[in-house]
Amino acid sequence: MSHSPRIPSPDRRSVLRGAVAASAALALPAMGAAPALALSGRPRAAWGVQTGDVTSSSGLVWVRSDRPARMIVETSAAESFRHTHRWHGPLVGAGTDFTGRTALCGLPAGEQVHYRVTLADPEDPRRTGEPVHGTFRTAPAERREGVRFLWSGDIAGQGWGINPDIGGYRAYEEMRRLDPDFFLCSGDTIYADGVIEPSVTLPDGRIWRNITTEEKSKVAQTLADFRGNFRYNLLDENVRRFNAQVPTVVQWDDHEVRNNWYPGQILDDPRYTEKNVDVLAERSSRAFSEYFPVSTLAAPGRDGRVHRVVRYGPLLDVFVLDMRSYRNANSPGRQPDDAQGILGAEQLAWLKRELSRSRAVWKVIASDMPLGLVVADGTANFEAVAQGDPGAPLGRELQIAELLRYIKHRRITGTVWLTADVHYTSAQHYDPSRAAFKDFAPFWEFVSGPLAAGGFPANALDATFGPERVFVRAPERANVSPMESPQYFGEVDIDGGSGELTVRLRAEGGTVLFSKVLQPGRVGQ
Repeated sequence: MSHSPRIPSPDRRSVLRGAVAASAALALPAMGAAPALALSGRPRAAWGVQTGDVTSSSGLVWVRSDRPARMIVETSAAESFRHTHRWHGPLVGAGTDFTGRTALCGLPAGEQVHYRVTLADPEDPRRTGEPVHGTFRTAPAERREGVRFLWSGDIAGQGWGINPDIGGYRAYEEMRRLDPDFFLCSGDTIYADGVIEPSVTLPDGRIWRNITTEEKSKVAQTLADFRGNFRYNLLDENVRRFNAQVPTVVQWDDHEVRNNWYPGQILDDPRYTEKNVDVLAERSSRAFSEYFPVSTLAAPGRDGRVHRVVRYGPLLDVFVLDMRSYRNANSPGRQPDDAQGILGAEQLAWLKRELSRSRAVWKVIASDMPLGLVVADGTANFEAVAQGDPGAPLGRELQIAELLRYIKHRRITGTVWLTADVHYTSAQHYDPSRAAFKDFAPFWEFVSGPLAAGGFPANALDATFGPERVFVRAPERANVSPMESPQYFGEVDIDGGSGELTVRLRAEGGTVLFSKVLQPGRVGQ
């Protein structure tokens, strides 16, 4: 299999040039501006467009207006838009922070889809703004076509925001040039608890400069604060250009609300006047649903959940987990019984059921936290699954043991775990021959990130499930800036002929740090 990126077709390159030109022509409004008061002129979509949860026949298109407007989407097989299909989207207004999503269905499988979003004055449909263009590929209907996607997470963390001196979020442009089928964003899409200062002095005396906004000058507490945090990343031209070309599959973790949060938590952080984390989580969840095109948050009658399956043709199903909303309180993790765990009983049952129903060759489990890496919360409690005790499963490990046992006994093939969260990149192989708990089949877990945040040293391993760290690249000190250490993202390439899955751990700058080829049709690797 080739390591080189797909080369876009000529018309694909042309439409992307048009999308970039349109983006550059639309100056972004001030973050603190009140769109409803800017009523002169025509509606503008200066925050770009994005698509999400694309399958072989469907997808979601997102836009944000600067005032109330009707969202209209046109799709075409060609950039000329000579033959189009028109989709009448919602009326966007203050209730959704002027964001809107339109569901597309009945799309052709395995094809390039060009689209443009037009915003129309609801009082006079003839008054429309400048169309904003984008493009995406639908999932293939046949196995031979192959699939390639990227993943990472952790964006604008630890005070490292959009730095114009280094070109902003440069990794997004590098990922865009690889032209993947989609991007899996593995959580920490914002840092609602992280203040972005105008400048930071690095250990070597250099100055890091940030683009700043009112909402990023404090921790997020109000709905407006959370909305401003999600808007912040869209100030970066690299992100907007990437969004116009690459669909996303997005999940959340802790920093969308606050570091290491769990349901029912009452804060003692003096920065917060709202101490009930459930109130903060509800506000963040609403803003998250407004700023990302997520299928289970968009459709009428859905229960508003983040966990879902995105089916990407016969080669791949992506099982998106939510390890945040249903967990129990962070603790030392030594309890001998734990039905709630990190997933909650209902989500665990859903995951087992959907894994057993999947007929895809590969089943990627998109986990917003790692399994065998010890992630502490303070001096006594633990934030992820592992708690450093190398013996039999305890605490949240019991739920993961139940899931791994189920996968083995149901002979579910092709499971691979992908995650971010810990701000370095690594590959762990789990094997019962090394484990205290032995009733599972071997599997791989790959870690990548951060995408635009501070780097951190590698975490310790917990031996309960027998992990072996086959590869790691991590800084030696905490919170290394993106000017001092490269950012990381991963690539998954599934060959349509052999069915082999290749994972590449990449560093910003074009370097492939590690590569592993997995064979299809096996319960354990």
